[in-house]
Amino acid sequence: MKKIAIILSAGVFMLIAGFSSITVAAGRDYISIVGSSTVYPFSTVVAEQFGRATNFKTPKVEATGSGGGLKLFCSGVGISLPDIANSSRRIKKSEVELCAKNGIKEITEIKIGYDGIVLANAASSKRMKISSKEIFLSLAKDVPSGVGESLIPNPYRTWKDINPALPSAKIEVLGPPPTSGTRDAFSELAMEGGCSEFKWIKALKKKDKKKYKAICHAVREDGAYIEAGENDVLIVKKLEANPEAFGIFGFSFLDQNEDRVQGSIIDGQEPTFENISAGMYPVSRALYFYVKKAHVGIIPGIKEYIAEFASDKAVGEEGYLIDKGLIPMPENEMEQFRKDGEMLKNLSL
Repeated sequence: MKKIAIILSAGVFMLIAGFSSITVAAGRDYISIVGSSTVYPFSTVVAEQFGRATNFKTPKVEATGSGGGLKLFCSGVGISLPDIANSSRRIKKSEVELCAKNGIKEITEIKIGYDGIVLANAASSKRMKISSKEIFLSLAKDVPSGVGESLIPNPYRTWKDINPALPSAKIEVLGPPPTSGTRDAFSELAMEGGCSEFKWIKALKKKDKKKYKAICHAVREDGAYIEAGENDVLIVKKLEANPEAFGIFGFSFLDQNEDRVQGSIIDGQEPTFENISAGMYPVSRALYFYVKKAHVGIIPGIKEYIAEFASDKAVGEEGYLIDKGLIPMPENEMEQFRKDGEMLKNLSL
């Protein structure tokens, strides 16, 4: 039986009946990675280490946001499309369905560790102490009116309007766009966490989940929340320029910029490595990347890149990614991560 054959049409791989495998005769010889701006720095460090330590080319990593990256990832199979998507949230069922619709039947999910999401301000400012409920009231599009089970457009203009103990400055929060996994996780963990403290709204979760989510996740659009794109560096610069403003981004970025910004204390817990790893900090989430199995063996180095990411020198207790702010998984989870990568285990939601 002939071993190699390939047709490239609009960047799509096509396997011809009667041939046992396909390879890229001409085209991309490096791994293409897109997705989360939170996972980006970790992925970039692994890519650079991988390029230095192996005979493979250094992977190209782009920060497109989790949603944007998964949309690109699920667009189809071919050398013009990414091999791996980083994500700061778990892939959605709708995204898996989009992948399947576009011929991507097999995806490997790999959890790499944990991260916290912070509400930060300039290091020169006073540190904020705030509750999840107050975060919801500050950023929600509509809030309880205080009369029965009704909502009103968010009337709060300053933090002090919500709680006299909070700053008198106007509410101004710079954060990621809807395509960001950080935005998704912040909505689910911080906004929904505070929203569910209202008993009548919490009761909606069982009666009308769609309405419950719409109330808890909808962010105000009157200027108090400012979409600042996927560039966390830009947010930090803006916080330094405006000490009264706050920004939303991952703990790992806070950890790398602790001389410039500080994380707020939420529900009595500081955003520290120890509190996040112990599960005490309320706004924390898992980080992932997704591998397109159809590209393994076609684009060189994918399995080896996964092995580098899973290595003890990268994600072990003294690993170089831990130095960059990644919160490591417990040992049993770490072993599962390694096995999933080695076996290219198929995703199951």
